[in-house]
Amino acid sequence: MRERVIRGAGVLLGGIAGHEIVRLARLWAPSVVTDDFVVTAAGVVVGGLGGWLLMPAVARAFVTAMAWALHGLSALSLHELVLAAFGLVSGLLIAYIVGGLLEGLPLVGPYVRLVAAVVLGYLGLHLARQRRDEVTHALSRVAGRREPDRTAPEGDHPRVGAKLLDTSVIIDGRIADVALAGFLEGPLLVPRSVLLELQRIADSPDAVKRNRGRRGLDILTRLQKEFATVQILEDGARGRDVDNQLVALAKDREAAIVTTDFNLSKIAELQGVRVLNVNQLAQALRPAVLPGEELSVHVIRDGKEAGQGVAYLEDGTMIVVEGGKRHMGETFDVIVTSVLQTSAGRMVFARPKSNEPAGPTVERR
Repeated sequence: MRERVIRGAGVLLGGIAGHEIVRLARLWAPSVVTDDFVVTAAGVVVGGLGGWLLMPAVARAFVTAMAWALHGLSALSLHELVLAAFGLVSGLLIAYIVGGLLEGLPLVGPYVRLVAAVVLGYLGLHLARQRRDEVTHALSRVAGRREPDRTAPEGDHPRVGAKLLDTSVIIDGRIADVALAGFLEGPLLVPRSVLLELQRIADSPDAVKRNRGRRGLDILTRLQKEFATVQILEDGARGRDVDNQLVALAKDREAAIVTTDFNLSKIAELQGVRVLNVNQLAQALRPAVLPGEELSVHVIRDGKEAGQGVAYLEDGTMIVVEGGKRHMGETFDVIVTSVLQTSAGRMVFARPKSNEPAGPTVERR
């Protein structure tokens, strides 16, 4: 039934197109195409037959184009949609004025307005999206409201933007606690490609990868339940690896990438994308340890040098205790002597608080 309706519409539109073609041909070459009913009827019949044959393919192409357009629109923010509509309306308004001025042209005049509407409407939409910052600033000035300068340093005009989560930070799991503690503002976006990668890892035959993938899915489920602004983002780009796709999305949406992947952080920073690395956050949140400070530690193993013992703080910071070997397995107080920052992290050197000399083991009463 639907195909019959489509073909019927094709016959109607094709007949109208055939009639118009004959009319234009008569205007261009009146000596060749005579003003005869048979010629007009033949044009209508041929146009209707062409519409009957071609309309199903045209309808399929139209449906595909609409699906592509809706898919692209779903990835746009409300701000971008408003600007795109403004650009389209502006282009159509200019096309209406141009078409009215050129409508009197012989032969092509009636069609100038249609062509101008298509061309100028598309240009208006495209330019509004491409120059969205300038358009927003201009509209704000017209409305009498000052728009923050986005070219100014971030410290002058802080903005709350979207955060794109990658696979590594979801599997890591600490992002859930950070988000629920209120240290992440703005919507958290999870691209569909990241979700599919999590699913592939969860379905892996390797037990370790499978457990990591399932952990990531559990963390994502927890975030969706407890953090209201988590959204699954449909990313239209296909055929690229997840990292490049994530960077492209971040640039397009002016969002930041939240990750624990060092390589992804460097690639994104090189392309001007803001990166929030959870590992750097954890490093920054480690409590400061200063020389002369007293700590309570538990020595668990020998150090590299003779007589040394090694202990760890709760955040994983290694403490090397001079003369700590004889306190193996004990919890006691030490005094920090120095702190060394290395590429692998921070090392703290300390000595026992007691006045006992750090030397051979002395029997303790």
